[in-house]
Amino acid sequence: MSELLKQLRNQIDSIDDELLRLVNQRARLAQEIGRIKNHDIIYRPEREAQILARMQKQNAGPIGNAHIKGLFTEIMSICRALEKPVTVAYLGPSGTFSEEAAFKHFGSAITALACDSIDDVFRAVESETAHYGVVPVENSTEGAVGRTMDLLLQTPLLICGELQLPIHQFLMSQQSEWSQINKIYSHPQSLAQCHHWLRNNLPHLSHAACIHANSNADAAQQAATDKHAAAIAGSRAAALFGLPIRAENIEDDPQNTTRFVILGSQQVSPSGKDKTSLVMSTNNHSGAIYQLLEPLASHGVSMSRLESRPSRTGLWRYVFFIDIEGHQEDANVAAALSDLLNKVSFLKILGSYPAA
Repeated sequence: MSELLKQLRNQIDSIDDELLRLVNQRARLAQEIGRIKNHDIIYRPEREAQILARMQKQNAGPIGNAHIKGLFTEIMSICRALEKPVTVAYLGPSGTFSEEAAFKHFGSAITALACDSIDDVFRAVESETAHYGVVPVENSTEGAVGRTMDLLLQTPLLICGELQLPIHQFLMSQQSEWSQINKIYSHPQSLAQCHHWLRNNLPHLSHAACIHANSNADAAQQAATDKHAAAIAGSRAAALFGLPIRAENIEDDPQNTTRFVILGSQQVSPSGKDKTSLVMSTNNHSGAIYQLLEPLASHGVSMSRLESRPSRTGLWRYVFFIDIEGHQEDANVAAALSDLLNKVSFLKILGSYPAA
């Protein structure tokens, strides 16, 4: 070993010792904050968003910002767990994209609660079986997740965070010869996201050979028991059920992304870069949509999403889901919401939270 190499490794050892001391010092401070708060609310989305933004802004490299964000998410997760264990519900079973989203947002130091359905995620948080829930709300290819939106209309829970997860689909099977694959299991949305790839690469499979599963993890589990079956799922499911990956990134749109929202019971304070989600309805008359949007425009509030859903209260009656930039406590947003109250028949604020 050269003298220079030995010196460099000694420097790394010294830095590692200092990192360990500082991380534990941070953890002790987090514990002290927990004692002061008396374990009231452990997860503060606005505070964590500010920390992550500051660390990425100050990052001089060579480590990329994505890894810096992941590193500090994990540090905060560990420190949060020292204050109080946090349970997060998600659409299971283990190996789903929802599970991946939960760990990406909260870090690994959580108690993850797999649920059988999106409805069960809502119920787990409403009943306080879980502190928070993670549910998909829209996909860049397939659009809105209708069940999530319907339940957001009904629930007393609030949106207290969001994240965008790039969705990469993998073909996995015990069978190495694609011509010997006679069925494919997957969630309907994943099948739709890979429609053109399947048609071009597995043309011998009929529509009937694509079998809908409750989740991608469930699909992988079923394919693992049939040597002539394949599944379309994420890489976590392949590892979990021991299925060899036969093709990677088979989604038709390489930018395929799913947006998830974090459900909780707390109001979130402004972080400096926020989003507010609303749902509203108006009477069906000429200019009704204009009445919904005019207060936003007049107060300089930018709208990032507009989605309509049947209200289920009458034929051809709709509610409108709207995402706007800013926090409901911001002066211009508060003024726009005040004007809206006088122009709509129904308005519910689903939550203000740090924008992804």
